[in-house]
Amino acid sequence: MAEQEAPQDFAATLARLEGLVTLLETGDMSLEASLGAFEDGVRLAREAQQRLDSAELRLQALIEGPEGALVPAAFAAPETSASASGDADEEKDW
Repeated sequence: MAEQEAPQDFAATLARLEGLVTLLETGDMSLEASLGAFEDGVRLAREAQQRLDSAELRLQALIEGPEGALVPAAFAAPETSASASGDADEEKDW
Protein backbone atom coordinates (compact mmCIF):
# COMPACT_ATOMS: atom_id res chain seq x y z
CA MET A 1 0.00 0.00 0.00
CA ALA A 2 1.45 3.33 -1.00
CA GLU A 3 2.07 5.83 1.76
CA GLN A 4 -0.38 8.70 1.58
CA GLU A 5 0.02 12.24 2.82
CA ALA A 6 -1.01 12.63 6.44
CA PRO A 7 -4.47 14.12 7.08
CA GLN A 8 -4.46 17.68 8.34
CA ASP A 9 -6.68 17.14 11.37
CA PHE A 10 -7.24 14.60 14.10
CA ALA A 11 -10.66 13.44 12.90
CA ALA A 12 -9.36 12.72 9.39
CA THR A 13 -6.35 10.87 10.82
CA LEU A 14 -8.62 8.76 13.01
CA ALA A 15 -11.01 8.06 10.10
CA ARG A 16 -8.15 6.91 7.88
CA LEU A 17 -6.80 4.73 10.68
CA GLU A 18 -10.21 3.14 11.21
CA GLY A 19 -10.43 2.48 7.46
CA LEU A 20 -7.09 0.69 7.52
CA VAL A 21 -8.18 -1.42 10.47
CA THR A 22 -11.38 -2.41 8.66
CA LEU A 23 -9.38 -3.26 5.54
CA LEU A 24 -6.91 -5.37 7.51
CA GLU A 25 -9.71 -7.18 9.33
CA THR A 26 -11.20 -8.41 6.05
CA GLY A 27 -8.14 -10.58 5.50
CA ASP A 28 -8.42 -10.20 1.72
CA MET A 29 -5.10 -8.42 1.25
CA SER A 30 -1.78 -9.92 0.20
CA LEU A 31 0.97 -10.17 2.78
CA GLU A 32 2.83 -7.24 1.23
CA ALA A 33 -0.29 -5.06 1.09
CA SER A 34 -1.15 -6.00 4.67
CA LEU A 35 2.33 -5.05 5.86
CA GLY A 36 2.09 -1.73 4.04
CA ALA A 37 -1.32 -1.03 5.54
CA PHE A 38 -0.02 -1.98 8.98
CA GLU A 39 2.94 0.39 8.62
CA ASP A 40 0.61 3.18 7.50
CA GLY A 41 -1.62 2.43 10.49
CA VAL A 42 1.26 2.63 12.95
CA ARG A 43 2.35 5.95 11.41
CA LEU A 44 -1.20 7.32 11.62
CA ALA A 45 -1.58 6.13 15.22
CA ARG A 46 1.63 7.93 16.17
CA GLU A 47 0.50 11.10 14.42
CA ALA A 48 -2.86 10.94 16.22
CA GLN A 49 -1.09 10.48 19.57
CA GLN A 50 1.18 13.46 18.84
CA ARG A 51 -1.88 15.58 18.03
CA LEU A 52 -3.49 14.54 21.32
CA ASP A 53 -0.31 15.27 23.26
CA SER A 54 -0.03 18.67 21.59
CA ALA A 55 -3.67 19.48 22.34
CA GLU A 56 -3.18 18.48 25.95
CA LEU A 57 -0.24 20.86 26.26
CA ARG A 58 -2.30 23.69 24.80
CA LEU A 59 -5.06 23.22 27.32
CA GLN A 60 -4.67 25.28 30.41
CA ALA A 61 -7.09 26.15 33.11
CA LEU A 62 -7.25 29.60 34.61
CA ILE A 63 -7.38 29.56 38.35
CA GLU A 64 -7.72 32.42 40.75
CA GLY A 65 -4.50 33.20 42.58
CA PRO A 66 -4.21 34.41 46.20
CA GLU A 67 -4.60 38.07 45.18
CA GLY A 68 -7.58 37.45 42.94
CA ALA A 69 -5.65 37.48 39.67
CA LEU A 70 -6.25 34.71 37.16
CA VAL A 71 -3.17 32.56 36.54
CA PRO A 72 -2.78 29.69 34.05
CA ALA A 73 -2.39 26.19 35.43
CA ALA A 74 -1.85 22.87 33.74
CA PHE A 75 -5.06 21.16 32.71
CA ALA A 76 -5.73 17.93 34.55
CA ALA A 77 -8.29 15.64 32.98
CA PRO A 78 -10.70 14.07 35.42
CA GLU A 79 -9.73 10.54 36.30
CA THR A 80 -12.04 7.90 34.88
CA SER A 81 -12.60 4.42 36.21
CA ALA A 82 -10.61 2.96 33.26
CA SER A 83 -7.60 5.21 33.88
CA ALA A 84 -7.82 4.61 37.62
CA SER A 85 -7.47 0.88 37.07
CA GLY A 86 -4.60 1.30 34.61
CA ASP A 87 -6.52 0.14 31.53
CA ALA A 88 -5.96 3.40 29.63
CA ASP A 89 -2.19 3.21 30.09
CA GLU A 90 -2.07 -0.22 28.48
CA GLU A 91 -3.82 1.01 25.34
CA LYS A 92 -1.60 4.10 25.02
CA ASP A 93 1.67 2.17 24.51
CA TRP A 94 2.00 1.77 20.74
